[in-house]
Amino acid sequence: MEIDPEENGSVDRLLRRKEAAQYVTATYGFPCSPNTLAKLACVSSDGPPFRMAGRIPLYPQDGLDAWARSKIGPLVRSTSEHARHAA
Repeated sequence: MEIDPEENGSVDRLLRRKEAAQYVTATYGFPCSPNTLAKLACVSSDGPPFRMAGRIPLYPQDGLDAWARSKIGPLVRSTSEHARHAA
């Protein structure tokens, strides 16, 4: 079966849950486990977007990037500056 890029905008790399967690950890430097992604998929709308292929969740890489960036705070020079941004 061939994927038509015209049909869905662009073809993005889809990662299984374990690969998605490893990608986030390696790329963004904060720990992310497959269990965390599974829990977020079941009980939260704060997790990264995914598609289902039968019973298998597949995470588009650009969705993981956007989700991970949203979890990282702004660049600051001190903890007091961080507190101001958090409030």
